[in-house]
Amino acid sequence: MKTLHEKGIHEPGVLDLRPLIELVRVLREPGGCPWDRVQTHTSMRRELVEEVYEMLEAIDDGDTAGMREEMGDVLLQVVFHARLAEEEGLFAMQDVIDDVVKKLVHRHPHVFGDTQVSGAGEVMRNWEELKAEEKTERTHALDGIAKGLPALMRAYKLSAKAAKTGFEWPDASSAWQKVQEEEKELQEAAEASDPDRTEEELGDLFFALAVYARKLGLEPETALNRANNKFQRRFQLLEEQVRAAGKEWKDLSAEEWEAGWNRAKTCLRQQSEK
Repeated sequence: MKTLHEKGIHEPGVLDLRPLIELVRVLREPGGCPWDRVQTHTSMRRELVEEVYEMLEAIDDGDTAGMREEMGDVLLQVVFHARLAEEEGLFAMQDVIDDVVKKLVHRHPHVFGDTQVSGAGEVMRNWEELKAEEKTERTHALDGIAKGLPALMRAYKLSAKAAKTGFEWPDASSAWQKVQEEEKELQEAAEASDPDRTEEELGDLFFALAVYARKLGLEPETALNRANNKFQRRFQLLEEQVRAAGKEWKDLSAEEWEAGWNRAKTCLRQQSEK
């Protein structure tokens, strides 16, 4: 088995991206890994999304070791895509690094220039102004919101951009009234047994909730992801209870389901309080 050095790859140990860059190069070259060699930007899209979400999960869990590992996985995805682009003669990893450094310097004139700011709010206003100057191809107010974003996150970002034009609820209370209005319309559509309208009204309710979350200073995607993780942990505890009792899911009565779920909630609450 050849060492990394024998493969022409620098051994890890310095603050340097070259070990990873060269490792990916070897994987992609003839004689490398058959799986890596057939990958494309499109085929690797799912892996990139999954790695980002795994990193978010580690952050939410306060898992330092997990964050370190998942950051490496995310970095691998970036390096891999850069390698694909380099093979196509488009750009290399160094171009990616140079571009983002240049962009960050330009968007921080209060650090690298003479601009004075009073706080984080003014920093963000300057950032958006500088960004608009750079993105001259964007001619509509809602341009720049990726269609591939998770739907709830996209709703949040679309409403935030619209708000900058003045299209905005005055306060959280007004936004909540809109949520209640959409909830009523959804219920009416469901009671009318109209699937198409029900789907439309459900989407409107999700969008209204995204707006309400933003007015509260919260990110709905983060909130829903937290709820997903909480549900999974509770359900796993419930599953352990069922197994410990020597039962099957089908054996549980409605009362047993509820009692087990409440025990799981209490257990997790006690764990979080320690």
